[in-house]
Amino acid sequence: MYKRCVIVGGAEIENYDFIKNELCEQDYFIFCDSGLRHRAKLGVEPNLIVGDFDSYEKPSDDIETIVLPIAKDDTDTVFAAKEGIRRGFEVFLLIGVIGGRIDHTISNISILLMLDAANKKAKIIDNYSELEIIAKDKTYVDDSYPFFSLLNISGHAKGINIRNAKFELYDAEINCDYQYGVSNEVIPGKTAEIEVGEGRLLLVKDRV
Repeated sequence: MYKRCVIVGGAEIENYDFIKNELCEQDYFIFCDSGLRHRAKLGVEPNLIVGDFDSYEKPSDDIETIVLPIAKDDTDTVFAAKEGIRRGFEVFLLIGVIGGRIDHTISNISILLMLDAANKKAKIIDNYSELEIIAKDKTYVDDSYPFFSLLNISGHAKGINIRNAKFELYDAEINCDYQYGVSNEVIPGKTAEIEVGEGRLLLVKDRV
């Protein structure tokens, strides 16, 4: 039984071994258009292929494929996320969605907000970091990550507390127009604790 929806985009992937270690047999894979170029190096087969195929040739495999029009509101990746919701998935992992064109990168990061609004658990892994939306539930970051950042990409966030970190916060606010929560560090041997009283923040955990 599939437990997680993995969406594969066409952005560059440098460390395939790391990504492969994050995947499991129970994953349901949706490949988006040029994300198919990662198929062989990831060593997984699509369960579903979606795209308008303006940047990659439509495969002839006997795999379920949804062909999208080129002129549309949703990008291929946004459509894939909506399709994953429609198919009942509660947990999402997006890979190959950051890098290259900045407009696509920002759009793909915004998918995390869409999935959070649908009460889904979601994460993006790129070549350097892991990204997720955090809100009222207490979140933890261990000291295996050299740096972590809290960014506001949606509205207003307040009641923010950070403990066991180099730069701690107490009942703080972070607005979209002043991103001062960048490049914090977990105290060695500790686990940072993050609380957001109101609003949502993007947590970026840097691996390198």
